[in-house]
Amino acid sequence: MATAKKITKKTSPTKRTTAKVAKPKAEKVAAKPLAEGEMSIFAMDGSQKGTIKLPENLFNLKWNADLVHQVVTGMQANARNVIAHTKHRGEVRGGGKKPWKQKGTGRARHGSSRSPIWKGGGVTHGPRNSRVFEVKINRKMRRVAFLTVLSRKAKDGEVIFVEKINMSAPKTAMAKSMLSAVAKAAGANALVAKSKNAAMFAFAEPNEAVKKSFRNIGNISIEEVRNLNPVDLMTNRYLVIENPEKAFELLSGRTK
Repeated sequence: MATAKKITKKTSPTKRTTAKVAKPKAEKVAAKPLAEGEMSIFAMDGSQKGTIKLPENLFNLKWNADLVHQVVTGMQANARNVIAHTKHRGEVRGGGKKPWKQKGTGRARHGSSRSPIWKGGGVTHGPRNSRVFEVKINRKMRRVAFLTVLSRKAKDGEVIFVEKINMSAPKTAMAKSMLSAVAKAAGANALVAKSKNAAMFAFAEPNEAVKKSFRNIGNISIEEVRNLNPVDLMTNRYLVIENPEKAFELLSGRTK
């Protein structure tokens, strides 16, 4: 019985096998976690300039969906511009003459061709611009609703703080560059990617050059901190607060 010969492959002396040496993986340096109730402040170039502690009277309210809904819908109703308007039979032009005599024609009796059942006649129960949609909102309800939404946005990571923005002249390109840098640093891609209602920029003090720089960006709204309201916060995804220390002073005055 023939025995099978073991075939061994000889390696060429010219070829050298070199073992692959695994390179040591670079250790990722974890960012220092922020203390509870603190948030980062970013510069215009996206670098972190420090942290700020959130006042409890502004950012520590429990979520109250019923109150927020009541205030927001009430404010939207108060801001409603009533345009739709129809005319009733007394306002439509014409129709003064009786279409035909009362009896003897075999047709139904009619007194005016501007009756709602006639073509070209008035409209019955149509919309009127005299209708009032106003809703009374108590001052305390509005204040608490605003702080409730503000607290919820901070908890969800949708509030971004930026140091004071200084621009000597209106530059939309500079505003877009700053927006991209802050969005990357804060991990808020929607700040740039969202096509509508991406963020509300709240400025502590009026600055005409900064205002003109940001107003040409379609997905950004601009407002002064003292004029913020629950509808603004609910409409936009992010709230970017400029000069937070000054902004907190202004907002604290609204809690009284």
